[in-house]
Amino acid sequence: MSWTEVADGIHVRRYEELDLTVGLVLGAERCLVVDTRGDVDQGAELAAAVRELTALPWAVVCTHAHFDHSFGTTPFLPCEVWAQAGCVTELAEHGDSERRKRAAQYRKEGKPEISDALERTSITLPGHPVHAHAELDLGGRTAVLRHPGPGHTDHDLLVHVPDAGVVFAGDLVEHGPHGFTADSFGPDTHLAAWPAALDALLALEPHVVVPGHGEPVDAAFVRQHCDGLRVLAGLKAAGVTPAEAIAASPYPADVTRAALASAGVS
Repeated sequence: MSWTEVADGIHVRRYEELDLTVGLVLGAERCLVVDTRGDVDQGAELAAAVRELTALPWAVVCTHAHFDHSFGTTPFLPCEVWAQAGCVTELAEHGDSERRKRAAQYRKEGKPEISDALERTSITLPGHPVHAHAELDLGGRTAVLRHPGPGHTDHDLLVHVPDAGVVFAGDLVEHGPHGFTADSFGPDTHLAAWPAALDALLALEPHVVVPGHGEPVDAAFVRQHCDGLRVLAGLKAAGVTPAEAIAASPYPADVTRAALASAGVS
């Protein structure tokens, strides 16, 4: 684990656990931490890692409510915590039950240290909800928070740094062996709307896109998988059988099944 500078003053950090990628945007007066990892211990590690690079006061943004991106916020407090408004609702209504579920899952997987940390984790509700758009002045640099519409969830939030041409995409973009993985699609996924969310990202004309998981990518990668999602959504709309969908899909069978299942096709 180490920081990689993808543009002047913009750093990403990639973790072996879940291949998670988080970010840090440096301004002249403060910095912005993009996602906080999955529990109180992981958040504390990230906070310490940020302090290796800068002593600037920080704000935090969570790209969406999934535990691996938002449950590590407490060690950063007190500070501004930003998220799309739906993320606040999701964490308030389901955060604690999700925390308990994940703790049980990690214990079953033989990872008691993560389970213990989740049991000690408190869910932080972002105090600065974003509906469509917000701009954060970091001092000589602006970070623009944009809700591109539903996709991976109904509350995804892009973090755009216009002066550097960098967009942090959260899990709207993932960089697995085939682009997306089966875990990219869940019960809160909006398959039919996801391509339009990626169109909104591409309209920002980014040079670098930082995914929620995996190495940073370029606009061509995003465009390729925007097209792939359109194929999957079209197959669902056409009412083809799962076997027909797998045969026509640009993705492996497990990814195709998961995507269709998220859209109600079994």
